[in-house]
Formats: sequence, C-alpha cells, structure tokens
Amino acid sequence: MQLVVGRIGRAHGIRGDVTVEVRTDEPELRLAPGAVLLTDPASAGPLTVESGKVHSGRLLLRFAGVSDRNAAEALRNTVLIAEVDPEELPEDPEEYYDHQLIGLDVVLADGSAVGEITEVVHLPYQDLLSVRRTDGGEVLVPFVARIVPEIDLENQRAVIDPPPGLLDPDRAEVAGSRDDDGQE
Repeated sequence: MQLVVGRIGRAHGIRGDVTVEVRTDEPELRLAPGAVLLTDPASAGPLTVESGKVHSGRLLLRFAGVSDRNAAEALRNTVLIAEVDPEELPEDPEEYYDHQLIGLDVVLADGSAVGEITEVVHLPYQDLLSVRRTDGGEVLVPFVARIVPEIDLENQRAVIDPPPGLLDPDRAEVAGSRDDDGQE
C-alpha cells in the first residue's frame, strides 16, 4: 500500500538539498536516510533519501544522485510516496492511515447514516474527510476530535458531531444574527 509522506518544495543551497512539506506523522521513519520513495510524477523517482536535517523549522532532505541546485529545483512539487505494509498501524492509537478511513460508514451520534468516507484531504493547516452522502451529495468534514469524536475500525464507522450548517447549510447559525425581537 502507498502513503503520501511529503511534497518537495524549493531547492535549498547549492548542493542539492530540498525543503519538504511533511505529510506524515512519522517523518523519522518514512523520510529517514536510506528510505526509498516513489514519486508523483513517477518519472521523478524513485528517490533514495541520502540525508536529512531540520533547518529553521523546515525539513531539508538530500536525495542520492541529486547533487546541485538545478537538479533539486527540477524536483519541486514532486509528491513523495512510501510503500507500507497494509497490516502496519501507526504507533499512536489516535492516528490513522488514509486507507483505514476510506470506505468507513459515517454516522451521527444517534446512529443516523450520513454517508461514506471517499478520501482524506490533506491541507497544510488541517485534514478533511470527504464524505459521499447517502442523499448523493458530498461534504468535507474537518478531521478534528470535536467533530469526529470516534473512529471505530472494528465496526467500520466514523461517528461525527457536526456543527450547525456543516451537513445542512440552510440551517447554519450566523454569528451576530438577530433574534425575533431585533436584538443581537
């Protein structure tokens, strides 16, 4: 099974180092020296991590065979993919791999069906669960504990507690709205 573990940013320096936008909770495992990573586009790889370090809060990697700034810059925006055993689980019991979540039924706390997770969308600031609704629509659910309080892999379901308006935008509460008396 394949996991997206990062995206190459710009070149750093003149010796082939690149910045990496980390997309894994286990960079010390997935992006360690010696790791062989597949790429998207596939023509850019596979890439073998030669060395890595953190500089000014950013992960810098150097790949075997990438020895100058031009070669490093040519890799910009390349997605890094690790091949992982499907039976492997994250160390933290509160973490999940995308393949564990995709296909889970999504229900409300009372058991009402909402839909099925079709994708995990990774953004720099937060992850979202793309849910195909039972009514045919689609909704993006922020993957945070307050909104997704339970992932039950044994029963293949995700329980959500959506804020008003997430599932039904017509019923959204508007901040600063007035009550029937015209008061705020």
